Amino acid sequence: MEWSLKSAEELVAALRAGAVTSVELTEEAIARIERDDEAINAICVPDFDRARDAAHRADQARARGEDRPLLGIPVTVKESYNIAGLPTTWGMPPHRNYVPTEDAVQVARLKDAGAVVLGKTNVPLGLQDIQSFNEIYGTTNNPWDHDRTSGGSSGGSAAALACGFGALSIGSDLAGSLRTPAHFCGIYAHKPTLGLVAARGGMVAPSEPALPVDSDLAVVGPMARTARDLTLLLDVMAGPDPLTLGKAHHLVLPPARHERLDDFRVLVLDEHPLLPTSSAVRAGVDRVAAALVDGGARVERHSPLLPDLTEAATIYMQLLISGSVARFPVDSHEQLRIRAAGLSADDQSLDAVRQRAMVFSHRDWIEANNRRELHRHGWRQLFAEFDAVVCPITPTPAFPHDHNPDPGERRIDIDGVEHHYFDQLVWAGLATMPGLPATAVPAGRSPEGLPVGVQLIGPMFEDRTPLRLAELLEQQTGGFQPSQ
Repeated sequence: MEWSLKSAEELVAALRAGAVTSVELTEEAIARIERDDEAINAICVPDFDRARDAAHRADQARARGEDRPLLGIPVTVKESYNIAGLPTTWGMPPHRNYVPTEDAVQVARLKDAGAVVLGKTNVPLGLQDIQSFNEIYGTTNNPWDHDRTSGGSSGGSAAALACGFGALSIGSDLAGSLRTPAHFCGIYAHKPTLGLVAARGGMVAPSEPALPVDSDLAVVGPMARTARDLTLLLDVMAGPDPLTLGKAHHLVLPPARHERLDDFRVLVLDEHPLLPTSSAVRAGVDRVAAALVDGGARVERHSPLLPDLTEAATIYMQLLISGSVARFPVDSHEQLRIRAAGLSADDQSLDAVRQRAMVFSHRDWIEANNRRELHRHGWRQLFAEFDAVVCPITPTPAFPHDHNPDPGERRIDIDGVEHHYFDQLVWAGLATMPGLPATAVPAGRSPEGLPVGVQLIGPMFEDRTPLRLAELLEQQTGGFQPSQ
């Protein structure tokens, strides 16, 4: 039997039943990587010797009667997470030789749960792209079409899962970095509620101290090939940083609001005021909406309770860009200030919003943050009437590789019309800006055969609600389908 595309849940059951050993699973995964990854380039830092040792120890532990949630399960880890003894570079050549001596919190939790870490997966330069390529490790290709991107910044993890290189992976998400690669590669991912999952050592730039930080937008989270596996991995990941236990009250997540599809109240969106949605993605949204209706859910297409999408995208871009510039200082601040000052006051395009945000003052940021709180309240009111919102993750399926060194010159083609490359982030930002949980689920294929996904946005700290909805939809739609 081939195990590589089985779910983690199935592998755990097989290990417990004695039908397979961790060593066998690990050797099969390594053989698959050695056979197939040259064309995909998902695994940028293999760690096969230590994986074999960990698998052997997992089998010994099971023979002693031990059992842990992921005991013996082969997994991968996004390159940005610190793993003691392996490089953490974020694809940045100056950090090519940086090797941390301590595991990130989530790597430690994976190992404590018994997981076998096969290696690290590829990322974009500085984690700041919707693709995964860099000078150190090269380009990760989409398993369905090697001329297209696997997404970013967790693109290596998504491609690895789609190819059967491990049963689970962990990534991070600031601008759709869990959800977009899942959508492009046909897998599942979950962006947790902001603050639910400790991120220390998982989102700290190379060579900086791995300290607990309260991230403004970014989260770390699980990736898998099934919805139930997302929940299995989130339960391993969730909880406060041991160094900041004051947030322990966030550890206990409420159960899903409903267990049956016909009890769910769902708002379905497929149009954004600031850019169109491709016909392929709209069709994916419609397939999910039809599955919800067939399952007896209450589905609406409009609600006056929905916070204003134009303002939401504006606030998101302001927070995202000002925060990114603060983390990666630019040399030409004065030039940026002059350019922003030269914009027409009437220019409210997202490109203009981004240019102004690059020179935000602290006062500007506080004002945007205050508007975010109004949106959070709007979402609370919406989720009194609905249990989840279904919407796109990006406006298109995976796009062709575009390595123009000036991202400002890149364009995204939406049904034959070009739009600013970074405008495609508005859908990801809808959940990120207020800090809401969002589960990326497969929603069929485009006419060209590319995967299409949608996201299920849920109420804050009610992560189990969109995760349960994802499980129920998987039963209706079939979920992950391998490329060959």
